Amino acid sequence: MAQKAAKSLAARNASTLNRTHLITLSLHALFLTLNFLFNRPSALLRYCLLNLPALAIEFYLERLGRPHYSLQDGSLKSAGEDLGASGLTEYMWDILYWTWICMGAVCVLGDWAWWFYVAVPVYSVYLGWTTFFGMKKGLAGFAGGSSEVQSSGGSGGASKRQQKLEKRGGQRVQYR
Repeated sequence: MAQKAAKSLAARNASTLNRTHLITLSLHALFLTLNFLFNRPSALLRYCLLNLPALAIEFYLERLGRPHYSLQDGSLKSAGEDLGASGLTEYMWDILYWTWICMGAVCVLGDWAWWFYVAVPVYSVYLGWTTFFGMKKGLAGFAGGSSEVQSSGGSGGASKRQQKLEKRGGQRVQYR
């Protein structure tokens, strides 16, 4: 049963990588054809710089996910890693897709569409910012609470229901 799963993963990875290479080749051919047709040599530097991360990611995904077969009998030696995995692999696919969208936009709208690529680092900074401050806020409860809560009689950390009960004088909640 494990061999069947490995074979299906190998087939899925191979088809995904072949499709990815075909789309990348088509987009690069279209861009270069339009670039040389309209004689825009200044766009080549931006093209090289902004496609370099996507090409590096595509090369890494190729090395990571391409199945390996034995030369003697053609049996599957390694199915490769799952290219549909979440986490870092998922983010790499997102960058690759966004690069394709930017290249298509540049082909249709012109060179100014490379500015769409700015969304990647802006989104990364946003994720980092919210993760850091969300974690900082979440870890603040582990420090024993703030001094304001402790000096205000202890009801600052209580839920709304507990605060209402304390106002009415019933069921006093004690905090340790």
